[in-house]
Amino acid sequence: MLHCPYCGSSINSDEHFCITCGKKLPPDINERLHTPKKFNKFWLFPLSVLFIMLVFSGILYLILENKSNEAQKLYTQGEEHVLQGEYAEAKEAFEKALEYKPHFDQATLSLNFMNKALQAESSLEDATKLMEEEKYQEALSLINDTESDLNIFNGPGVNQLITDIGATRNHVKLEQIENVLDKESNIDELKILLWDAEAIDSPEAATITENIRGQIIDYTFTKASEQLNDKQFSDAQLIVEDGLKYAPDSEKLQSLKTTIDKEQVAFETAQQQRIEQAMSTAEEERQLNETDAIDLIEVDLSKDEQGKLVVQGKVKSVATIPVNSILVNYSLETKDGNEVLTNEVFVYPDKLYPGETGNFEYTHFDIDEEGKNLDIKVNKMTWYTD
Repeated sequence: MLHCPYCGSSINSDEHFCITCGKKLPPDINERLHTPKKFNKFWLFPLSVLFIMLVFSGILYLILENKSNEAQKLYTQGEEHVLQGEYAEAKEAFEKALEYKPHFDQATLSLNFMNKALQAESSLEDATKLMEEEKYQEALSLINDTESDLNIFNGPGVNQLITDIGATRNHVKLEQIENVLDKESNIDELKILLWDAEAIDSPEAATITENIRGQIIDYTFTKASEQLNDKQFSDAQLIVEDGLKYAPDSEKLQSLKTTIDKEQVAFETAQQQRIEQAMSTAEEERQLNETDAIDLIEVDLSKDEQGKLVVQGKVKSVATIPVNSILVNYSLETKDGNEVLTNEVFVYPDKLYPGETGNFEYTHFDIDEEGKNLDIKVNKMTWYTD
């Protein structure tokens, strides 16, 4: 479509004058339709700027990507150091990772943990020194505070450090328990030490636990036997039941508990009859005690780990029927024959069948054997038959 260059009206290609304005049309009107447009040179500057920005952005991206990869590599190395307990090396790796990537949140958190871990290592060393100075409570308090500082963190590295802290705590507790055991401990202290030792999961703690439990058993058996010999059945039963709380599987205490029950029943039901028949049955009891129903196999004196005097012995039933509640009466004498004391102790298990053997044991907590040479003499043994 052609247009008049003067008024802009539409014209045909074969017209020489504009029918609207009447002016003569230029002879090159047809050539003007195909005249190419000239390129605007003002677009060169913004295009050049855009190109430079794209190139710069690409280079910057590559640099940042390389730094990010290097930061991730260092972070991974730091994690490996953490799992191996190499906290100083791990800290250095995390710090370098943050140099490559300042806004690396995981590295920042891990670096904070490393600072706490290094503080924890130092605290554990201080706790060990306090333990060596026998300042056990201060050492345990320091360990507990150190563990509390790590509660905000989690992960395998934290778990390993917590495990190390727990091991140090157990070591301090064991040292504390052994320190108390080396001194003279009363029964209440032994009971507390038993619970503390049982709470520690280690072979060494298990050995100490059994040692403490053995002392509690010996003390309980001795005190309960004293009450039983005085016919204080209720008190004896309470002592044994308390001891069984700390040593429920003790055959020695279980047997004594059965003996106390039977002795109490026998005493309550036959006391009057025994009094009335005491004179008439004296000769029968003497003859019974002289029979071969029970043989004394062995008896000796020894010291336990705490230096207490222990009477131990063994008997054997040669009867043809079961016998029970076997009571051994013995005396402790000096070498020149002077009697120090007499005592009675029950054999366990409570009932012996023909051919079976039983044991008796009594720990004297109130006798200082140091400097004395004592002999033991079994005076007599009594028992009951079914």
